[in-house]
Amino acid sequence: MRIPQYVVNAFTDRPFAGNPAAVCVLDRWLPDETLQAIAAQNNLSETAFFLAESDGEDGARRLRWFTPANEVDLCGHATLASAWVLLNELGLSDELLRFDSLSGRLVVARTEGGLRLDFPSRPPAPAAPPEGLLEALGGTPLEVVKARSYLVRYGSAAEVRALTPDLAAIEALDLFGVIVSAPGDDTEEPCDFASRFFAPSQGVPEDPVCGSAHCTLTPYWAARLGRERLLARHLSARGGWIRCELRGERVWLTGRAVTWSDGHVTLQG
Repeated sequence: MRIPQYVVNAFTDRPFAGNPAAVCVLDRWLPDETLQAIAAQNNLSETAFFLAESDGEDGARRLRWFTPANEVDLCGHATLASAWVLLNELGLSDELLRFDSLSGRLVVARTEGGLRLDFPSRPPAPAAPPEGLLEALGGTPLEVVKARSYLVRYGSAAEVRALTPDLAAIEALDLFGVIVSAPGDDTEEPCDFASRFFAPSQGVPEDPVCGSAHCTLTPYWAARLGRERLLARHLSARGGWIRCELRGERVWLTGRAVTWSDGHVTLQG
């Protein structure tokens, strides 16, 4: 069996930046253990899977995402990458793409600024950090809140960039992941806020650009800054940009993408 597979750098328009996601186009759904094994073999933050032909109502496609360790309920960069493949590699002309996922219906729209993801908002609430988390992160944290992941605020983007967290200590804690963030006005290229994301328990030590983290970052910074439209920068070594907009109980995340490679996964038997 040969499965078409693309690797797409999401939230960038350059070949060596953004977050690379593998996108596999299936002619039928394979067993979960096979999907997980493909994702583990790829060893990228996420591998996305969908069927070549729509398998849902109104042309929607079921979309699934796997880290090297497990399946996740929401992924931004691999959704952007999947939409990019459908539009730019498979030739769909739709203005709107609809995906059904573990987080419900997701819609991707073409815009002048890139592809816009319509995702659920996941506003955080105050939370006590697990014992050892702040020590593992380092720096001088100012606030801790939590949605799916913990969000730890720092005073400056420079401090966020300089963090060298103890990833083994974070992996030992009972948490999905941790976002670190700060205002972005002291970055070389100014933005409204900057962030990094660590999820070693999910097989992702540091995510190059985490779209789903912005489902929490967007409502958090919209409330702090008093604006619903925000420009976000991800401060990993690869880096990336996301335009964010709070839309009530939804967030719009807009970014660009570029194909890095295309080929096939070959399964024996």
